[in-house]
Amino acid sequence: MINLEQEKSTTLSLLNFKNVSTRTFWITSISFFLCFFAWFGIVPFMPDVVKDLGLTPDQKWNSIILAVSGTVFARLLIGKLCDKYGPRLCYTWLLILGSIPVVLCGLVQTPTQFLVCRLFIGFIGASFVITQVHTSLMFAPNIVGTANATSAGWGNLGGGANRLGMPLIAAAVVAFGVADAEAWRYSMVIAGVVCFLMGIVYFFFTKDTPKGNFKELEASGQMVVSKKDQIGFLEVLKDYRVWILFVVYAASFGIELTVYGTMDDYLQNTFQLERVTAGNIVLSFALMNIFARTLGGYFGDMFGKLRGLRGRVLFLSFILALQGIMLISFSSTTSLIFGIVLLILFSLSVQMAEGATFSVVPFINKKAIGSVSGIVGAGGNVGAFLAAMLLKSKSAVAEKAAISSNLGMGEDVIKAAQSAASSAAVSSGYFLIGFVVVVTGIVALSIKFSNEEETEEVLEFIPINAES
Repeated sequence: MINLEQEKSTTLSLLNFKNVSTRTFWITSISFFLCFFAWFGIVPFMPDVVKDLGLTPDQKWNSIILAVSGTVFARLLIGKLCDKYGPRLCYTWLLILGSIPVVLCGLVQTPTQFLVCRLFIGFIGASFVITQVHTSLMFAPNIVGTANATSAGWGNLGGGANRLGMPLIAAAVVAFGVADAEAWRYSMVIAGVVCFLMGIVYFFFTKDTPKGNFKELEASGQMVVSKKDQIGFLEVLKDYRVWILFVVYAASFGIELTVYGTMDDYLQNTFQLERVTAGNIVLSFALMNIFARTLGGYFGDMFGKLRGLRGRVLFLSFILALQGIMLISFSSTTSLIFGIVLLILFSLSVQMAEGATFSVVPFINKKAIGSVSGIVGAGGNVGAFLAAMLLKSKSAVAEKAAISSNLGMGEDVIKAAQSAASSAAVSSGYFLIGFVVVVTGIVALSIKFSNEEETEEVLEFIPINAES
């Protein structure tokens, strides 16, 4: 990115709306929430979509894979665009253009149209990267981890809140006379329109930095562009620390997505819970993002004050290893109460690990925060894809074997055997994933910073604070 002496805020004063950093924090957090809300908005309606469009099981799974795949490429691209054009314009266009496939999703008539919309809707998942870039540009080193984690937590909350919000929107449109079978379509259109309107708000009420927008600062000479200061994307790719954080985020956010995506069925198969009960338990853990991710950023900042940049890495390594241990322990328990306790601890640690990751990211390369954030953010989706494929393959093989060995034993017997086989397969998958996460936590210790980078971070701890 470009060298610029910025008046970053040293505090996260959530109610000081005159402060451009605080105002931007809220707008980017709400935008992130809406993007995730729309991205996963179709999930509560999938039974209706399957029935309405006649989706096959393969088409249903393909729609999920396409949504995740689109996000990976979008996150890689958007980071570089943020470095070049600034987060304000990138978020504005992402919201406006991203609203189109969301609206079109409510108008589709064929499975192919639905799959195409799901692919392009996945692009709004890149909103995470812009949010992290924008808060990194607005807040000083002593608080940037907390700011990044809190804004990200609000966004992740949107991915869980849609399970309550979208059915409420559907109920509201039905109250106005819309047929139940069509309610999911209207809900998606409404979600898309809200994203479009938020894009307009983002353009008029945020700035790229506390001092102003990239374009105006360059025109006034306050922001000087030189070839020396321009960091190429290939140079970022060569930094081993970026790829370690890529794997770290795959092991934290990616695993959170996969575990919560499979936990409903696992709780039912393992502890014989009702679907509604299992769903509510999983939703409650997703809602922990309101505070848990913030804790990760807060402790990252705190360890940064005590031990410098190395302190941030040490905390990240610790909390990631703890996350893996909690998942391993959960995979082995047969007690519902003990299992819920371990699941709470897993949720707390995995979300703290996500926050801690992005308390380190802003210090990897301050001239290419967008590119680094984009690559690391993409790691989360890659991790989710790989972990989901592992669990799906193990479960599918086990279930087929159970069905085959119990043929002719009656439907109830076959279902019970299938359920037990799926539980055992997913349990072993969780154990393996937990072990990989622990190893990743140890590998994270290899992230090093130069003396120059450590000194620069100390000098920036008390920047000029712009509170207006």
